[in-house]
Amino acid sequence: MKKIFSLFVICACAHVSLAQDFNKNLTEARSSYAAGNLSNSRFAMEQMLHTLDAAIGKDILKLLPTKMDALTANVKADNTTGTGTNGGLGLYVQRTYGSGAKTATVDIINNSPLITSLNALLSLPFIGRGGDGNQKVIKVQGYKAVLTKTENTDTKKLDYDLQVPLQNTLVTFKVTETQEAEVLRMANTIPLEKIAQMAQ
Repeated sequence: MKKIFSLFVICACAHVSLAQDFNKNLTEARSSYAAGNLSNSRFAMEQMLHTLDAAIGKDILKLLPTKMDALTANVKADNTTGTGTNGGLGLYVQRTYGSGAKTATVDIINNSPLITSLNALLSLPFIGRGGDGNQKVIKVQGYKAVLTKTENTDTKKLDYDLQVPLQNTLVTFKVTETQEAEVLRMANTIPLEKIAQMAQ
């Protein structure tokens, strides 16, 4: 009970801190704009977007499962940042699972040029399977995705990389030392539709 209360206090403080940063930058943007200092106003607005992206990232982390099969989420290593559209990127969210040789990682980014390229690739009717048989197009929860298989040259075990573009958001799911059926079973526990709605 004490841990739950402490977690609630930490979350509340983080929310208050984000709100304070947002309001401070909003005030700065308005005053700079009124004073004709457009450069400062733009910078303050970029900081506001950064704060919003980071807050959205924290909400997305709440949607991700805390366990995938036997792999437990490394919640303390959760990573979420917002770039405020600097460098063409928006939010970035990462959660890892497991601590041994077998691990899983969920990466979520939006507004990346990579998403446009991947969507263009998936729209081609003749793309379905790579020439070497290690890549194929599949559907996960109704979304087209690219599944790539890689063999570890030392252990001969397989790693899988699943990329699911959701409009302007890309969900990348990586699992080491696994099989295709297991990757797809785990991927179906990721709430893709809700992530797509929140990350837009």
